[in-house]
Amino acid sequence: MPIRQLPDILINQIAAGEVVERPASVVKELVENALDAGARRVDIELEEGGVRLIRIRDDGGGIAPEELALAVSRHATSKIGSLDDLEAVATLGFRGEALPSIASVSRFSLASRRDDDAHGTVLQVDGGRVGTPAPKPHPRGTTVEVRDLFYNVPARRKFMRAERTELGHIEEWLRALALVRPDVELRVSHNGKPSRRYKGDEDLFSGVRLVETLGREFADAALRIEHAAAGLRLSGWIARPAYSRASADQQYLYVNGRSIRDRSVAHAVKQAYADVMYHGRQPAYVLFLELDPTRVDVNVHPAKHEVRFRDARLVHDFLYRTLHEALADTRAGQAADVAAAEAPATGPAFAVAPTTGAGSAWSRPMPQTHLALRVGEARAAYASLYGGGMGSGDAGGDATFAPAPGGDAWTGAGGASANGMAIDNAAADSATADSTAFVPPLGYAVAQLHGIYILSQAADGMIVVDMHAAHERIGYERLKTAHDGDGVRMQPLLVPQTVAVSEREADVAEQEAGTLADLGFEVSRSGPQSLLLRGVPALLVDGDTEALLRDVLADLREHGESRRVRAARDELLSTMACHGAVRANRRLTVPEMNALLRQMEATERSGQCNHGRPTWAHFPLAEIDRWFLRGR
Repeated sequence: MPIRQLPDILINQIAAGEVVERPASVVKELVENALDAGARRVDIELEEGGVRLIRIRDDGGGIAPEELALAVSRHATSKIGSLDDLEAVATLGFRGEALPSIASVSRFSLASRRDDDAHGTVLQVDGGRVGTPAPKPHPRGTTVEVRDLFYNVPARRKFMRAERTELGHIEEWLRALALVRPDVELRVSHNGKPSRRYKGDEDLFSGVRLVETLGREFADAALRIEHAAAGLRLSGWIARPAYSRASADQQYLYVNGRSIRDRSVAHAVKQAYADVMYHGRQPAYVLFLELDPTRVDVNVHPAKHEVRFRDARLVHDFLYRTLHEALADTRAGQAADVAAAEAPATGPAFAVAPTTGAGSAWSRPMPQTHLALRVGEARAAYASLYGGGMGSGDAGGDATFAPAPGGDAWTGAGGASANGMAIDNAAADSATADSTAFVPPLGYAVAQLHGIYILSQAADGMIVVDMHAAHERIGYERLKTAHDGDGVRMQPLLVPQTVAVSEREADVAEQEAGTLADLGFEVSRSGPQSLLLRGVPALLVDGDTEALLRDVLADLREHGESRRVRAARDELLSTMACHGAVRANRRLTVPEMNALLRQMEATERSGQCNHGRPTWAHFPLAEIDRWFLRGR
């Protein structure tokens, strides 16, 4: 067959195979065009999941009548004019493929009017065959109508799913859009009935749109993120570890306002949650990453689902460290609504709480009806109440966590309670009786239940603590702190080991010799596809160090860094902490229970155990009243 030029209609239909995957792809492209045109309200009308009809109306700037035919021609756009524009593109659309591709596989209509036009103009396109523009009454803005999607490409139409499935894909994309553009009103109808409305004119961080899209449960569990460094800015929300998902259905990432998927970012988030997330569960987050448009290439995917970062390693490390720090500060008791004062009932659903220290990288939303009590204030107030001091270095102060000889109580230095200071039960009773006295976030212990749980009276209800899970996390964090202070020590091998690797892995080992040394490996290249291992991390000397080395090299090759050694070390320390934690059915005195509560308030990540399970639960007094129908 001789080489020949393909006809324009066939070229557009081939392009449609990349740009138009399903009705949701059409909605995405058309709504993005509306937003680029300055629309503040977009109406989306659908029939049969978008297969029968997609009609998008907007109140944007409109299109000149003489440009309608040009708009449905291949590679025509008003958004870029040079390579410099492409390298710094800030609009959602820019490739000039969407309209001609959609028009080539549907019965297509484009109507528009600008403010200064006497009337609107409409252009019909049937399967790629362009008609003649004609006058038509039309308000300011643009209406795009797509009927019978893939009617002339039966093979593609057969791959359409059930109506409910296709509608679900559209609703999910609109949910992602609603999160990043709360200033735009979105109205959706399906088969002639209104199905969804997102109100406009909302502030991005008011929390209203967050509740509209992901629900109150996510909003209540969300930590507000706000951090900037190295020309990068990260904002948004991450869910507390106790709020996790079976799938990645609540993971939203935006780069300069564009919803994308990125393996490097997903890896960074996964690593940040690694120490607090239950195995097999997925974190939930809504994150907005902003950076100079010239530092990110958005032209690497036909449907613009992916981007490429110029400094991928920097972005990965920035995201990991920001989220890791936020999660590290999720101490038990922070989410308890310690009622210090009542705020007015009116106003937005969420207010951003003060940061938890000078230069803190993140802040979190709290219900506006209560003032959040910060852990540092809790520790200071508790110390002043009892005339003692909580250790400022780690969670445990001078605690030894060792059971007393011949007994099952915890003892600290000088026979004090587990946190190294005596606890006056009379003072606790007095504080409990006096509603104006300071009450720590986790309250004061009143009883032990079934030898497993600690019951504590908080300022506004009851706290229940899993004592083994809580003690396990406290011990684990102390072990990590001790080992972090010493650094990763290297254990020389008596007999060096030859490790067979690929040539690429050997290249990485040679280039990253310094990084490997920091991780506790002494490695040298002994051949094109072999390494000589002379030293390994001391704490992991009894493990499969060869497999660990290969995993580290794979991480360095793909992400530019590796936390495999730390993860393996943490797994070992976690096991040690688990075996050393207080067991079920061990009887604790009230001072010992209070000591554990105070340490939980001061320990990083104490809201969940080493395996990601919650360590405590809060039951507000109002909820307890409902159990017994009080006030009805």
